[in-house]
Amino acid sequence: MRSVIDLKFLRENPDAVRTSQRTRGENPALVDDLLVADESRRAAIQSADALRNEQKTFGKKIGASSQEDRPALLAEAKGLAAKVKEAEVAQREAEAKVEELQRLLPNMVEDGAPAGGEDDFVVLEEVGTVPEFSFPVRDHLELAEMCDILDMQRGVKVSGSRFYFLKGAGALLEMALTQLAVKKAVEHGFTMMIPPVLVLPEIMQGTGFNVQHDDEIYHLGTDDLYLVGTSEVALAGYHKDEIIDLSEGPLRYSGYSSCFRREAGSYGKDTRGIIRVHQFNKVEMFSYCRPEEAHEEHQRLLGWEREMLGLVEVPYRVIDIAGGDLGMSAARKFDCEGWVPSQNCYRELTSTSNCTTFQARRLNVRYRDENGKPQVAATLNGTLATTRWLVAIMENHQQEDGAIVVPEALRPYIGLEIIEPR
Repeated sequence: MRSVIDLKFLRENPDAVRTSQRTRGENPALVDDLLVADESRRAAIQSADALRNEQKTFGKKIGASSQEDRPALLAEAKGLAAKVKEAEVAQREAEAKVEELQRLLPNMVEDGAPAGGEDDFVVLEEVGTVPEFSFPVRDHLELAEMCDILDMQRGVKVSGSRFYFLKGAGALLEMALTQLAVKKAVEHGFTMMIPPVLVLPEIMQGTGFNVQHDDEIYHLGTDDLYLVGTSEVALAGYHKDEIIDLSEGPLRYSGYSSCFRREAGSYGKDTRGIIRVHQFNKVEMFSYCRPEEAHEEHQRLLGWEREMLGLVEVPYRVIDIAGGDLGMSAARKFDCEGWVPSQNCYRELTSTSNCTTFQARRLNVRYRDENGKPQVAATLNGTLATTRWLVAIMENHQQEDGAIVVPEALRPYIGLEIIEPR
């Protein structure tokens, strides 16, 4: 595992990293532990280097020695070789300790992000008018069953809880949403990708997931592969160990894939319908850029998410996620939450994260600066459409008889203006 935070930055700005830890609700003492471990590592490297140089010099001395002096010098060289070996073991142990502590240290929180946990987000804006219905509101599952476009029972029969079949106009509605998102991604300069949904452990870990302790991830033990919960993972690994060309601006990819999440610990929560499911589809945006461009690129990703939500005519709000809910890799995260009438609240539909250099440092993705010197790139990601959007689309566009009006922007792709109950 490569370093996840620039140790030079840590040594020069320990208070900034401690502040970031407090914003996340994490222990700032980890910063001091890492500084001590880094000092020990540097001392161990210096000691090992000195002994290796001494050994090299001593080797020349042996080569120039007389026949009678050589046995004593060889014995001395043997002792020196043992010291070198010990020093190299100490160096490896010191480096492993630094690496262990680094893996525990999340990305630096961007200035301005709110402190606190899951409920401490800041609402930045509410967009659109929350609909008022003159009839009893139905939830998305009741609407979908009335229109015969979603089959949860057979999903459970075939695959177990939290699986489903989208059928008929339901499948077409999701495909229409996907096609619209793909169209918009291409218009905004993204290269469209259909990435693998199974990835190696080093790719999952490099993106910022803790594969040993994250019970949300599906692991295929026989093959030691992981099912992705987002195509961000594969797209982040796409340029692993490469130097990419950012001379003409950010490098943007949009990935379409099925995504898999165990939803461990959420039993009894949103078990009805397709709000929390084990498999769903998503169109994801992913950007590589220079670190100084990341803040502006983050705003672009958020803008493109908002554009899509406007096209499907769903009221939403934009929230600034608090430090304790950012996850390991994000420095700043904005969510767009769509209005869900049956729950009388907003629910997450999109999320966009600025991961700064955190992922690229772990995955060794670099670019050349103006002087031709390799530098670590920044990475960002954002949702452009996903299966959960169907919940907000169905509920906000429902009619008294259970029909669902198809948003105008989706009609060319689905060939329907309204999905009628059966």
